[in-house]
Amino acid sequence: YPLKNQWILVSPHRAKRPWQGQQEETVADNKPSYDPTCYLCPGNKRITGEQNPVYSKPFVFKNDFSALLPDTPAPEAGTDPLFQISHTQGESRVICFSPDHSKTLPQLSVAEIEQVVQVWQEQANELKTRYQWVQIFENKGSMMGCSNPHPHGQIWASNFLPNEIAIEDECQANYFAQYGRPLLLDYAERELTKKERIVVETEDWIAVVPYWAGWPFETLLLPKHKHFKRITDLNEAERADLALALKKLTTRYDNLFNISFPYSMGFHFAPFNESDNPHWQLHAHFYPPLLRSATVRKFMVG
Repeated sequence: YPLKNQWILVSPHRAKRPWQGQQEETVADNKPSYDPTCYLCPGNKRITGEQNPVYSKPFVFKNDFSALLPDTPAPEAGTDPLFQISHTQGESRVICFSPDHSKTLPQLSVAEIEQVVQVWQEQANELKTRYQWVQIFENKGSMMGCSNPHPHGQIWASNFLPNEIAIEDECQANYFAQYGRPLLLDYAERELTKKERIVVETEDWIAVVPYWAGWPFETLLLPKHKHFKRITDLNEAERADLALALKKLTTRYDNLFNISFPYSMGFHFAPFNESDNPHWQLHAHFYPPLLRSATVRKFMVG
């Protein structure tokens, strides 16, 4: 796994083993367009008592139960190397993809998804003035721990790099130092040549099952030929094409088992720090939890 400098154990024969373990219940996807009890629907009150505007486009608000805060006190420095603590600063925001309670990303039009991508860009451009890292992600479905059924994602910003991003940063920098090109730009070129793992292809984007996939139905969404260090680098046409790629990919997921397919999705891009970051390439990871059907889930071990 060159992005993390890890080896992945591949055991395809295990997919044939008999399964008498836990079966997940499938839930009918028949949500109304508006739910008067939903904290995220237009015009409704959230748990804090604050009222949502009657929004008609993507709506962003400060997370009412934010994991990151802009002002946190510095703790006392610890002397024990096994009990270290530090403080961090950041912000957590929620983005409702649309006012429609029933429509997930694949059910939105390309134009509506493009509005979501544009808001991601606007949020990143604003937050970069205060924080070096901006994380855009979606946990879709109750199986992924989503706490509200209204389709939404989150935007987190922090003054530190999360561990996974720091590892990706180091691995991409090492590759660039050795070969003089971004790792993921070379990887996209290889996949376009092989044409073995491509799931979706548009003018500017491909989604592939990565060679090093550790999860069933895992995909990696990345640019085909262009070098985008950040999501903020995309122009209008490139943004629209990303929206098309997102619609095609998420629709493929839904059609796999004819369900609203759960996943955890996150965009990774270059930090907003003083470095030029020529080694970075914008990309998104999709990690679905399902193993081989709509009711069999993959669990973590160890």
